Amino acid sequence: MSAGSFVLVLHGHMPWVVGHGRWPHGEHWLYEAALGVYLPLLGLVEELDAVGARAGFTLGMTPVLLEQLHHPRFQAGFAEYLEDRLRRARQDAQDPALRPLAERWEGMLVSYRQRWQELDGDLVAGLAGHARAGRIEILSSLATHAYAPLLLHDASIRGQLAAGLATSERHLGFRPRGIWLPECAYRPAGPWTPPVLHGDERIRLGVDQIMAEQGVTHFFVDAHLARGALSEGIVQGGQFHKVGWEQAEQDPGRWREVLEPQRVGSHGGMSEVVAFARHPQVSEQVWSGEVGYPGDGRYLEFHKKHGDDGLRYWRVTGRDIGLGGKEPYDPEAVPGAIHAHSQHFVHTVRDILRGHRQATGREGCVVAPFDAELFGHWWHEGPRFLRDVLLSLHHDPEVTVQTAEERLASHPPEIVVRLPEGSWGDGGDHRVWFRDTYRWVWETAYRAEDRFLGLRWRASQARGAQGRRARRWLARTAQALLLLQSSDWPFVISTGGAVDYGWQRICGHQEAFDRCCQAVEDALAGRRSDALLRAELRLLDMTDGWQTPVDPNWWQEHPPADHSG
Repeated sequence: MSAGSFVLVLHGHMPWVVGHGRWPHGEHWLYEAALGVYLPLLGLVEELDAVGARAGFTLGMTPVLLEQLHHPRFQAGFAEYLEDRLRRARQDAQDPALRPLAERWEGMLVSYRQRWQELDGDLVAGLAGHARAGRIEILSSLATHAYAPLLLHDASIRGQLAAGLATSERHLGFRPRGIWLPECAYRPAGPWTPPVLHGDERIRLGVDQIMAEQGVTHFFVDAHLARGALSEGIVQGGQFHKVGWEQAEQDPGRWREVLEPQRVGSHGGMSEVVAFARHPQVSEQVWSGEVGYPGDGRYLEFHKKHGDDGLRYWRVTGRDIGLGGKEPYDPEAVPGAIHAHSQHFVHTVRDILRGHRQATGREGCVVAPFDAELFGHWWHEGPRFLRDVLLSLHHDPEVTVQTAEERLASHPPEIVVRLPEGSWGDGGDHRVWFRDTYRWVWETAYRAEDRFLGLRWRASQARGAQGRRARRWLARTAQALLLLQSSDWPFVISTGGAVDYGWQRICGHQEAFDRCCQAVEDALAGRRSDALLRAELRLLDMTDGWQTPVDPNWWQEHPPADHSG
């Protein structure tokens, strides 16, 4: 008898780094992800398919990541990066102490180079083909991973999402129905006051309502949002029935259950948008700094490299051992670690689903979302761990591996809830992305939103050649606004991961946005932009050129008429 479903979600994302430096930040991040994460994930899907199993995971690929993986600069640069890694491995093999591991690296890199050449440099096409064949599901997202609850205008959320879905469709060949909501950050409908610049309370749509406008059917939240939900009602026989908060309190296992995806409503009616909640106990088996599998002493140490940017030859050794005390990596010890950890993970999933089935009589759904970069990049052995987990579950009669979309089809949710506001960041709120120490970041972003919407209206009223020219530049301005709104820049500042780089990118994108706005102003005034501005805009196209056409009409201040109810 089936105990329930397992939904593995891997969130793939990279902020725009093409044309913005190489190492230690910049394009190097993208090359590492392609080599350590996406090529191994392709291999994982193909390996499982070859033995009659199915990967069945849900892969988020943010639109900004797709744009970069298809960028000619990335494709040329990654080929050079592969050759550089191979050169380093062969050079390291001259050292007798490193030779066995260096030759091992060389073998892996030769294999990856061959796979890259077979793909003709198109990783996205390989993954999209597996999605079309039903082996995996691919999610979209807001275009540049913008932090939706803190954007000033509903029109900006609408523009980010529309641009994201259009970009995904262009690169994948189909339009995903599920999205990864950046940072799992959500806000319901209701009154809202901007945290900076504007002090006026305003009534906002819920993020779920804007998703529903554009045909999105599902997204993902952290567990504390599901557990803090309030009842909206229940859908039975296609009809919505209101359930009061008091009645729902008597059965919290239906309305506040992380093991059952639930419809999200913030407006008192039936909703078609479903939230999947992260299961914390399952996720911590990998994420936890105390008990997480990647911290096992047998696995490859991420932080210690041979030289400034070399290959890795040491193992974790111990959680509290400094880099100077790391011992040589022993590949022969790794299979035992992977087997023990994969079986522990499988048993944890099975036991949770069994317990839920026994307690409720219903088939639960364990959702395990992780950053895709954890598997293969940060945790070198991660793809092999996933292979063993998925193979084990493939043969398990009690657990069904499903994509999120498959779970919706097999178990349409009945419960409708109102989710609270929050994210999966520290404290469960917005503090990682908004702090008083850099409130100017949001003041800058809000002024940009206001200015863009004002220019959009003026350009819509302009006629003739001036209007056409203004609208062309407005589309370029929209691209600059998208990049400015990335949640990654306040994140790397807040966490201390790359503070100077974060400041640099925010200031650079604001400057680019201002230049594009000036080009729109020049067009509206019927004058030719000066030579310096034209040169700066040409340079901007080289560094920040977005390939998918962006339509300023996506930034509608109100929903389309057929979705307004």
